[in-house]
Amino acid sequence: MQLTLPKQKSRYRQVFLLCFLVAAALFLPHCIADAVGGGGYFHYAGDFNDQQINFYQYANAFVKQGGTFSWATDLGSGFVNAYSFYLLGSPFFWLSLWVPARLMPWMMVPLLCLKMALAGGGAYLWARRWVRNEDWSVVAGCLYAFSGFTVYNIFFNHFLDVVALFPYMLASLDDAVLDGKRGPFPFWVALNLVNNYFFFAGQAVFLILYFLCMLAGRVYKIGPRSFAALAGETILGCAMGCVLLIPAGLSLLQNPRTIDPYNGYGYLVYGNSQQYGAILYSAFLMPDAPYFKDMFQEGILKHTSMTAYLPLVGIVGGIAFCRGRRNHPFTYILKTCILCAFVPVLNSAFYALNSSYYARWYYMPVLVLCGATAYVLGRPHLAQRQVPRAWRLVALVTLSAAAFAVVPNTDEDGNFKLGVVDLQPRFWGIFAVSVLGVLLFWALWKLAAGRRGWARAFLAGVLAFSFLYGTVHLSLTKYPQWETDANLIAETYDSVDEINEILPEDAFYRLDAYGAHNNLGLWFDKSCLQFFNSTVAPSIMEFYPEVGVTRDVNSKPAAQNYALRGLLSVRYTLVAKDSADDWANEKLAGWTLCGETSAYDIYRNDNWVPMGFTYDYYVTADQLEAVPEEERAQILMRALLLDEDQAETYAGLLQPLPEAELDDRSFTTYTEDCADRRGSSVANFTATRTGFTAHTSYADQELVFFSVPYDDGFTATVNGVPAVIEKVDNGLMAVLVPAGDADITFTYHTPGLSLSAGISLAGVMVYGVYLLILYRIRKRKLNAEPC
Repeated sequence: MQLTLPKQKSRYRQVFLLCFLVAAALFLPHCIADAVGGGGYFHYAGDFNDQQINFYQYANAFVKQGGTFSWATDLGSGFVNAYSFYLLGSPFFWLSLWVPARLMPWMMVPLLCLKMALAGGGAYLWARRWVRNEDWSVVAGCLYAFSGFTVYNIFFNHFLDVVALFPYMLASLDDAVLDGKRGPFPFWVALNLVNNYFFFAGQAVFLILYFLCMLAGRVYKIGPRSFAALAGETILGCAMGCVLLIPAGLSLLQNPRTIDPYNGYGYLVYGNSQQYGAILYSAFLMPDAPYFKDMFQEGILKHTSMTAYLPLVGIVGGIAFCRGRRNHPFTYILKTCILCAFVPVLNSAFYALNSSYYARWYYMPVLVLCGATAYVLGRPHLAQRQVPRAWRLVALVTLSAAAFAVVPNTDEDGNFKLGVVDLQPRFWGIFAVSVLGVLLFWALWKLAAGRRGWARAFLAGVLAFSFLYGTVHLSLTKYPQWETDANLIAETYDSVDEINEILPEDAFYRLDAYGAHNNLGLWFDKSCLQFFNSTVAPSIMEFYPEVGVTRDVNSKPAAQNYALRGLLSVRYTLVAKDSADDWANEKLAGWTLCGETSAYDIYRNDNWVPMGFTYDYYVTADQLEAVPEEERAQILMRALLLDEDQAETYAGLLQPLPEAELDDRSFTTYTEDCADRRGSSVANFTATRTGFTAHTSYADQELVFFSVPYDDGFTATVNGVPAVIEKVDNGLMAVLVPAGDADITFTYHTPGLSLSAGISLAGVMVYGVYLLILYRIRKRKLNAEPC
């Protein structure tokens, strides 16, 4: 097998431009629809609307202003740890900084087009070595750029950063092993690692799998010295790219979502048999909207990125390749990845053995599938033998999906109905487009296969069909949310100036929202109780469950948990206009209508307590556990939760809460407690971009409580003297202050950032020396060659 790169002129620019233009054409109709009927920029659905747009806008402004602590992120979180998973290490985010923050919503589509173009270009560069035909290498690149995985994950946006960069790292690995090309591999390792540490963990597993399969296929032949050099480059790349890794790792170790191992049968079999069917058909049918379940109703299917679909060709090329090249490394890789997909513990190996099901590693075998497909179709003799048989199998399995729509069934009331699919019209639309792809491929095969221009005809078919099925997928995802998101821009982007004009800036306070979109606090640069982000300060996830609030990927305290609003210094609630009646039906006392905007009614909390206050009583964990979770906030407005050591330390300052007080959880008592806490609040509180400051003037020594998430990154001083930060209330903070005037300063430094930045800087310096040595060696070899 000839494994050197082809000597033909690279067509990278052509692939890049083709992918960019097709992506732009794919988004253009929806951008027009939003401009005409949606009131502004392109918005999509779910995570894209609630996270990606406002994360980019907020982070753009935050980075330019500087700081370490983000008050607008939930109850407050370290900026680096909260956003390094989403965008902070992404080169696409840093590229976007040249755009003013207010214009970022309009940059999302150009960035998506750029990511898809780079993905196609990278796949082309990787495929050139294996496909050996420039026309078909172009096809491989375009298949990857518009694969089902890519189109599906527009919903998540930042996943496409990974899809775009991964092929370059894989190509540089081939270059290093097969051509002895030193230097580029550490760079791509570093860039992929700093881009997204979560996905890089899966990439590391796949690279090991890829390397072993290449060795098994006798394609990679590497001696001890070459292996040592490759290992050294890998370590160097990891060192350069670890600038965000150590801080993220320290935070994730405290995050309960990341520590969830399998148990017993869970290692070997999925909990629901429908999961297997969903995995199987994910390679044969175009992907449904991420938040829908069509063919399979049970199992973990939503938001999992479970799709290995290729436009037009499906997995015809993959099946044909595995049959025709049984001992090729690609065959080993694809078969191993199929095994990994069907065995839970192997699937989770790409996610540090976490039992939460995701298929967000599929883009890596999909890249190999694209290369295998182009390889087969570009070799007439192999294709003529294998493709017809593979096509018949794909056609049969694809058509078999219709059974799910016609099988006899009954509804919840026992009435007869046809099919088990969630929504018949949506299913038949997906089914029809998938079958159309199968038929169009066969028509192209019969008309053009083996003839001059076959590759170009197939490329045209891939691009045209990518536009077709991509349009269907975007429509199925976007327009069912059209009514729900009709007021998205009005409630977010368009409301910023109105809200800022009405809400006072006389003191620090938090917001709440009712019936509105997620993450409003990011638009208004204020802490808001309704917040959607998976990587906030871990103590938030510790605190909320103890007061009756489920905290997984988002914070959504129910309006009925009224005492939380006093405890967390919520001063205003923004009630969306279309939810005003629901808010009124809640009959919540303690709120007064004080203003309105075009999108919101604004209610003031009559029981607002400014940030920073003291208590007369403390409560123990055993006492608090005797209270229903949803009513514990009432107790925490009256007494500070301390552990046994803290209770002993501060016995002279706080009295134990009498047992009888645990039963008094009325609204009237709550208002009295709020008044007491307000009367003992600090003289002044100021939120800064690195923490906060406060001034107190108490007659006696006091333990002052701040409803700020406890974090190891905080240090505190009182009157310039280092002070001990107490972790109280299952995740919030308090500090002891002396009698008289006292100045409190809390400063946040991202834990581990200095160490990781130092390692990265040292790695970059070593890499620079390494490149210089390589340059001199190459120059010496060139000078030594005879003329």
